Amino acid sequence: MSGARVSPRPPAWLAVPAGLGALLLLLPFAALLARLDWAGVLPAISSPEALQALQLSLVTAAISTLLCAALGIPLALFIARSPGWLAAVLRTLATLPLVLPPLVGGIALLSLLGRNGLLGGALALAGVRIPFTTVAVVIAQTFVALPFLVISVEGALRTNGTGHELVAAGLGARPFTVFRRVTLPLVAPGLVAGVVLCFARALGEFGATALFAGNAPGVTRTMPLAIYTAFNGAGVREDTAIALSLLLILVAVAVLVLMRGWRADAIR
Repeated sequence: MSGARVSPRPPAWLAVPAGLGALLLLLPFAALLARLDWAGVLPAISSPEALQALQLSLVTAAISTLLCAALGIPLALFIARSPGWLAAVLRTLATLPLVLPPLVGGIALLSLLGRNGLLGGALALAGVRIPFTTVAVVIAQTFVALPFLVISVEGALRTNGTGHELVAAGLGARPFTVFRRVTLPLVAPGLVAGVVLCFARALGEFGATALFAGNAPGVTRTMPLAIYTAFNGAGVREDTAIALSLLLILVAVAVLVLMRGWRADAIR
């Protein structure tokens, strides 16, 4: 008997809904490519406005991803190690931005940090203005992307259990040493996957950013907002919007391919 692993075949009839699902994902992108004015793609994506928006998106997404890691790893650890009721409450709070429309997130952030918001008034008195600034872009991206990192890291923590940590603690390792030398290496695959997904989500964020940060060129106009602005030009710049969409898709695909390659290397 061969030692090769044999994967069970799915029922043949499932090929129909599976094929329809694949077409639903594929056809919109195929239609976008079909409408591209290929002669105008390079000028559109290399224009100063496009490069400015892409640079702003990459920088703010990178900063928000670092913030997500700094806040999300401890939160995931507390969720994974908390009693059932507390873990359920924290998990619900952590995943709420994932299921809410991003526009609701933008309104919530304005309600908190806007000029008449819960904290915005006190910040204004201190001379600090957050809405409609680049900082607001980072906050909005962090708000919507944080659940991706928390879910990935918490899942990895629960899968690995606490056995290795208990052994390290029993040998006299301090809590921070256990966290740094045992916990983080064990959850590294889940952490990297969460960071990459977090970055990709921040890169594509639109709704909360539009409401909370606005659409100022060079300040808050990220790539999604640049696409929206171009597409709303009464059809005049629709080709530009499609070309910018292609650029953002290529960046997102590159991020996902890098994640897949890293995970494949980690499994070997």
